[in-house]
Amino acid sequence: MVLMTLLPSRLLPKVRPVAAADYFLKHRLLAWFALQIVGIIPIVRGGRREGTDPLAAIHAALERGEILILFPEGSRGEPERLADFKSGVAHLALAHPGVPVIPVFLHGLGKSLPKDAAVPVPFFCDVFVGEPLPWTEDRKLYLQQLRERMNALAAEGQFPAWE
Repeated sequence: MVLMTLLPSRLLPKVRPVAAADYFLKHRLLAWFALQIVGIIPIVRGGRREGTDPLAAIHAALERGEILILFPEGSRGEPERLADFKSGVAHLALAHPGVPVIPVFLHGLGKSLPKDAAVPVPFFCDVFVGEPLPWTEDRKLYLQQLRERMNALAAEGQFPAWE
């Protein structure tokens, strides 16, 4: 939601956060809000299952020219600590090399909306937006470069870099 507030209102109909189906679709009211108001693309975590592509809805959204918000680590994890990146963002960059992947460093959200909290707490949040990262033809190198960009954004805000 924080990232959505940074965009011009004319773009909001095209913005689609990618979110975990097992969390956002588990309760009827939350599912309605997530799907109808926020417009999430629900994703089943755990990778590819036989005969299914967990990224199919994301590929379709990118082909329609939608703007996606996703967390490359695949989960909120621990507040203010970056987890290892999943390979999904690299698969998307490979399949859609013309779509810019823009790293964004968020700080303070662990206090503003703690995990499993229903109501945001008023705290200041920092947002640092980096330059687009073009596809590099190598998944591991791409994820390494994305991590380096995130660490550079953290350093810009004088926050500790992640290992």
